[in-house]
Amino acid sequence: MRVFVNGEARLTGARTLAALLEEQGFGVAVATAVNEVFIAKVARLETEIQEGDRVEVLAAMQGG
Repeated sequence: MRVFVNGEARLTGARTLAALLEEQGFGVAVATAVNEVFIAKVARLETEIQEGDRVEVLAAMQGG
């Protein structure tokens, strides 16, 4: 199925947010949202991904 990850179209076989993050090479220390709704880390295994979903993945950055 096709989903959008950080605005980029991606093909995936993942059915959950957790599986998508692993498939796409993201670590666990990220913030996530699906269709503009924040998804807590503990809910990623249960959050199903659907065709056309928009997933945002944000990682904290250090610097000054």
